[in-house]
Amino acid sequence: MKNKSSLSRRKFLGQAATAGAVGVMSPALIHSCTPSVQEVDYDLCSFLDQAPDGPVLKAGLIGCGNRGTGAAHNFLEAGPNLQIVALADVLPDRLADSKKKLKENKNNEVPDENCFVGFDAYEKLLALDIDIVLIATPPHFRPIHFEAAVQARKHVFMEKPVAVDPQGAVSIMGTAKKAEGLGLSVVAGTQRRHKRNYVETYKKIAGGMIGELTGGNVYWNGGKLWHKDPNPNWNEMEYMIRDWVNWIWLSGDHIVEQHVHNLDVANWFFGAHPVKALGFGSRHHRVTGDQFDNFSVDFVFEDGKHLHSMCRQFNGCDGGVYERLQGQNGSTNAEDIINGLDGSTLWEYPYELDEEGKRKGFLSAYVQEHVDLVNAIRTDTPINEGENVATSTMVAIMGRISAYTGKETTWDEMMNTDLKLAPKVYAMGDVDVVKEVPVPGEAWKPKA
Repeated sequence: MKNKSSLSRRKFLGQAATAGAVGVMSPALIHSCTPSVQEVDYDLCSFLDQAPDGPVLKAGLIGCGNRGTGAAHNFLEAGPNLQIVALADVLPDRLADSKKKLKENKNNEVPDENCFVGFDAYEKLLALDIDIVLIATPPHFRPIHFEAAVQARKHVFMEKPVAVDPQGAVSIMGTAKKAEGLGLSVVAGTQRRHKRNYVETYKKIAGGMIGELTGGNVYWNGGKLWHKDPNPNWNEMEYMIRDWVNWIWLSGDHIVEQHVHNLDVANWFFGAHPVKALGFGSRHHRVTGDQFDNFSVDFVFEDGKHLHSMCRQFNGCDGGVYERLQGQNGSTNAEDIINGLDGSTLWEYPYELDEEGKRKGFLSAYVQEHVDLVNAIRTDTPINEGENVATSTMVAIMGRISAYTGKETTWDEMMNTDLKLAPKVYAMGDVDVVKEVPVPGEAWKPKA
């Protein structure tokens, strides 16, 4: 990486941390596309409505916010003989609320002695006799918690994205390889890979229904999420954690935290990841934190194909969350429709209909993820999504950094930089990270 790039990116990425980078790992899971439709295997999903029975599987939850509590509920809904036996969080009120909801909604009582608070709470949880760890902390902490979970020989469910900086994504890739070597199962929160309509569409595209994919567009244009106003009773670290979705070092910005879903679909269907990005973005409405609230990025694959990515968090605007991928002989929304070049429908997902002709739903992907994880464990057929989600996270980070700097950013730079977003110390009090909204062009220039 050139010194000019390294110096300027440190301004945005925060504190530099030296760590060895692993080699680039291919995320490709699909067969080569051919002119005729081929049968394509897909082994991540069981598509069982319930995981098979077996001995009790005990899980611990690290990160007891709304998504973590939701993931714990989803895990308990996945099949018989499943228990949440431990909780860990840095904030005692969040842990108490999660504990209460598990008891009230799922009749799952977590013993007080298995509830841990603080930045080291995850270590205490991992020391217990548990089989599975659910990781739903703010994304910054996920590489740390994933590495510790695999080191402790636990199966893992972790929410997306799995990092906020290049070093975090590289760490996840390396840890995923360790998990594979240990025969552990790892499932990520990229639900579209566990949705029946997406999987069936993928199989048709990978089998060659519209020939080789030539480009596409992915969008997450929605409204504002949420924010927390400062509270005089909170120190800076507590405030940032409670407001985490608005801070770069904790969430990675919404192109990483939210739009990673759509970028993951593109990686999945193309069977490859982009190798460079040139993008822009800005901040118009966000009232806390240091992030942008809109991005537009041109991603380029190694063979020269382009993918346009757009994401926005504005209220009161038209929008949409979807993908559109173009092939030699047609296009697809990646979800449930494949069209020919003339716009005719070549294939449509065969939804079941009720007596009134309305679509019947199928198992929520939030639950299907856990069904697939439990099934993999109980049938001793490990699955591992760690590398896939780390690759998609890195692509999103690459796009974010390009937009922040106004410069083309490459995959090789991402894989080989030592830049990391992190405070020197994890403790309640002041937080020593960069807290400035990035300014493209100006901000790229190194300080004299």
